Amino acid sequence: MQGNTEGNSNNNTEKGVQERLLDAAEELFCEHGFEGTHVRDIATVAGCNIAAINYYFGGKEKLYLEVWRRQLGVMRDIRLASIEKVMSQGGEPQLEQLLRSFANAFIQPLLDKNKGIQIGKLMAREMIDRRLPEDMFVQEFVVPTFTALRGALLSICPGLDESKILLIILSFVGQLMQTLHIKAMFGQTSKPEILQFDLAEAIDHIVKFSAVGIRAYAGEKTV
Repeated sequence: MQGNTEGNSNNNTEKGVQERLLDAAEELFCEHGFEGTHVRDIATVAGCNIAAINYYFGGKEKLYLEVWRRQLGVMRDIRLASIEKVMSQGGEPQLEQLLRSFANAFIQPLLDKNKGIQIGKLMAREMIDRRLPEDMFVQEFVVPTFTALRGALLSICPGLDESKILLIILSFVGQLMQTLHIKAMFGQTSKPEILQFDLAEAIDHIVKFSAVGIRAYAGEKTV
């Protein structure tokens, strides 16, 4: 019994060290980029020795990948859960329920003052200095989310042309992303009355607007 206790304690300690290294690396990568971040700085911020980075992650490049995997994994799982919640509830799932659940799961994490800013900074740094494997973002983040949303849309609207689903999803997600960009842009200036909008109301509009278009694609009558 004592051995199990000690084993659990060691596992928790190792997990704590890894999390500290990931937190420190994420902060520094966001602020200084990959090239401007040194392993000794990561170790110092994490309160670890440099050898721990090689021991747990095999170097700075692999640590960078794990920072991204952690962020992408959280966002992916939140979005997948939003789809599963609607599709597994009792009764027949409604298209608007699916779109609204996904929209909120898409937007809310990015509004977090800490995590949202971190994700934005990471993405900006990666766009300037690409370090991720070409297919990592697509295979680990886009494909699972797209596959789940595609299946849900086909289940709710069986008349949909499968060849149009990618365009439907891109259109829907594009509206959400643009709304976030506009919110951020308007938030930095004094807004005249004509440019004021409520985010919840914007999401509701996107859901209703998209639902009408999706039903039209499926050949269903729209009100």
